[in-house]
Amino acid sequence: MRFEVLGPVRVWREERELDPGFPQQRALLALLLAHAGRSVPTTGIVDVLWAERPPASALNVVRRYVGALRRLLEPGLPPRAPGRRLLRRSGGYLLEAATDEVDLLRFRELTRQGKRAAATGRAETAARQFVLALGEWRGQVAMGIPASAREHVQFTAVQRELLETVRLAADAALLCGHAEQALPALRRATAHDPLDESLHARLVLVLAACGLQAEALGAYEDVRRRLARDLGLIPGTELAAAHTRVLRQDVGHRLESGPVVHLGRPIPTTKTTTTPAPTTPAPAAPLPPGPPTPGPAVPAPATNGNRPLGPTGAPAPSKGTLGTGAPGSGAPGTGMPGIGMCAEGEFGAGVSGSGTPGSGTPGPEGCGVGTDAPGGAASVRPAQLPPALPSFVGRVVESAWLERAAGSAAGVVLVGGMAGIGKSTLALHWAHRATGRFPDGQLYVALRGSDAARPAVESADALRGMLAALGVPASRMPDGLDALTGMYRTLLARRRVLVVLDDAAGTGQLSPLLPTGPGCLALVTSRHALPGLVASGARPLRLSTPPAEEAYGLLAGLIGAGRVAAEPRAADEIVARCGRLPLALATVAVRAAGLRDFPLAAVAGELREAHGSLDALAATREAFQGSYRLLAPDSARLFRLLPRHEGPDVTPAGAAALAGLPVRRARLLLGVLADAHLLTEPAPGRYTLHDLLRVFATERAAAEGRPGGR
Repeated sequence: MRFEVLGPVRVWREERELDPGFPQQRALLALLLAHAGRSVPTTGIVDVLWAERPPASALNVVRRYVGALRRLLEPGLPPRAPGRRLLRRSGGYLLEAATDEVDLLRFRELTRQGKRAAATGRAETAARQFVLALGEWRGQVAMGIPASAREHVQFTAVQRELLETVRLAADAALLCGHAEQALPALRRATAHDPLDESLHARLVLVLAACGLQAEALGAYEDVRRRLARDLGLIPGTELAAAHTRVLRQDVGHRLESGPVVHLGRPIPTTKTTTTPAPTTPAPAAPLPPGPPTPGPAVPAPATNGNRPLGPTGAPAPSKGTLGTGAPGSGAPGTGMPGIGMCAEGEFGAGVSGSGTPGSGTPGPEGCGVGTDAPGGAASVRPAQLPPALPSFVGRVVESAWLERAAGSAAGVVLVGGMAGIGKSTLALHWAHRATGRFPDGQLYVALRGSDAARPAVESADALRGMLAALGVPASRMPDGLDALTGMYRTLLARRRVLVVLDDAAGTGQLSPLLPTGPGCLALVTSRHALPGLVASGARPLRLSTPPAEEAYGLLAGLIGAGRVAAEPRAADEIVARCGRLPLALATVAVRAAGLRDFPLAAVAGELREAHGSLDALAATREAFQGSYRLLAPDSARLFRLLPRHEGPDVTPAGAAALAGLPVRRARLLLGVLADAHLLTEPAPGRYTLHDLLRVFATERAAAEGRPGGR
């Protein structure tokens, strides 16, 4: 038998290709191939075959598929006989296949051989083995199965294995002087992931090393334009360095930040407390270990503080989504505003549960209390993440960027964007998917940086809440912000914890809350650009409004695909009048859900009649008000004047003429508005105003009398 999953799902008996059946049955075969030699739990099979809501008959359907595959693989098998290929194991199924029968297993074995060669300094042999491994790659992993199944973590993890081997092949080929060996695989990889700066940096260098300098410069220019168009970013350090090396004709050595291969077990980057194994599925094969502690794979930004570095590293599996709204503001009644709660509604310290700090007895589920930790704190695994919004679509590019950023040496990631763009829900969705790589727990604080009704959370209050979640009794907490920060960082120094800091007001509020341990990651959301945080090494991701098709899909997810499909014109009008803003779409969806007997055309009509105001989008107006109230008077005055400007964008000179200001002052104020995400700057010196923000600015001008007064 021969099986293929690194491309179309195919199976042969000798020279005859067999038909694996209809798409869902193919998906089951692909899943078994991705785990060849290992059992796949039935629950995992159901999760892959029915991504949203499995039918009541799901288990029976799985058994039927298994029987059909058994008959396909062993046609003479008696009914109900287990056979020798597809075996029943405790709670799941296992496909028995030899390494030379499955393309994925051959790929992994050749990749392992290449890593061993690279680790012992045999670059030419390593390059040859990596290229042979990539010869098994024939297209998108598991082609021919439903898209919802192909996007599952099991298959995206395999795709990441392929891309990581491409990086290794490029580095080895550059090192041994045979760059041409890696060029075909690099072309395929960059076509598959057109925004992966790490791959593009290698493509630029390999093209130049092959004597194709003009094509190398063209490849750099292509990805530079794509990053600007799709993400609003400029090339990061790694990609920019590759471009500089091509210009200097210095391509004789591999990338300094390329993957490093070690023999044997991965070299740990940090010590961690003993915790149960992560519950998320492990990748199908071991990913390349990280670099030794003294030499991180991605250098901290030095002079490129306004955007993220080029990513490297092997991220853990995740699935991209787009959310709406904002998570809850924390646990009520804690006395520590904005601090999240553990599972079962109990605090991470076990104060309200059956466990007591320092006792070693279990507290609430998800907030395990272990042995004593340094500083008198119980060894607690907090699980404070609020629920993620289930109706997410899209944001695939942004989610992939978060994966790469988390897999690099970055300790802080900043997700920014205008009010209502979906920062919090994207961050929370990703955080839930990434819990497996942070086995010591997850902390969450709603910092209320833009809450119009309540003040921002004080850093000391946030620290007390997080220390309580980590098992520190109130009686042992020190006085003073510096002492609280020191205890907090000491507790996290030897742990792997994800810290989600939502809706930050500024760098001053954030700084004491950032962990410094090498195993921790701080995921920050804010409506502010926070240049001080970026300058200190945070990697920024600025969200823009989703494309029309994603916004349409989000609306369908919120009110039902059938209802949207029945009135596509009304749905299109709703998406357009909401400016594709997720919060606005969610507001309309709530209205539509309360009017189940009304046609969507009536809901669209309400938006049409309210044109020129945000009366039909009250939640959006409130969110904008949270950003506007923080502006200084001169910035607010210019914001109110901007709707008077004709044309798609405004320049500092145009703003100066509009507000009667010197150009230098107008340029400064436009920058302030852009940093507050009340404007976007798609090109240097040119600023645009979102349609709904334009309406809000007009409302504020009318409400406050003369636009020039405040």
